[in-house]
Amino acid sequence: MLLSQQRYLKDILKRAGMLDCKPVTTPISPTKAVSGPEVPYADPTQYRSLAAHAFTTTSDWVALKRVLRYVNGTLNLGLHISLFACLDIHAYSDTDWAGDPDDRKSTSGFAVCLGNNLISWVCRKQHTVARSSIDAEYKGMADVSPEVT
Repeated sequence: MLLSQQRYLKDILKRAGMLDCKPVTTPISPTKAVSGPEVPYADPTQYRSLAAHAFTTTSDWVALKRVLRYVNGTLNLGLHISLFACLDIHAYSDTDWAGDPDDRKSTSGFAVCLGNNLISWVCRKQHTVARSSIDAEYKGMADVSPEVT
């Protein structure tokens, strides 16, 4: 079975007027820094609506447009769910210590699989500044542990 949000994503692109935009392969530019001066969008109400639907928290219209171009290039992707005899739970976690150059907060992410099927994943900035890489890793592990208990 393939779970897909193609119709939902096309609706978001249509509201943004970007159905025929040129797709990109990454949601953020691999060569440009994320921090820096922001370019405000002319219609804040439409921007907030699109940003909420695109699951992004940035207030930079250029960055949001890039995310939407990435969405356009990944419309045919989905989550493949298959029957699998093994029902073992596997959790994977990783952390980028002090990865945000503006506030030095770390970013944590995890993925939880049941057999071969991905059932949960998260990637988010940690709420507090970690004093060391091991501190950041412990906080990341604390985020994933409720998912598997």
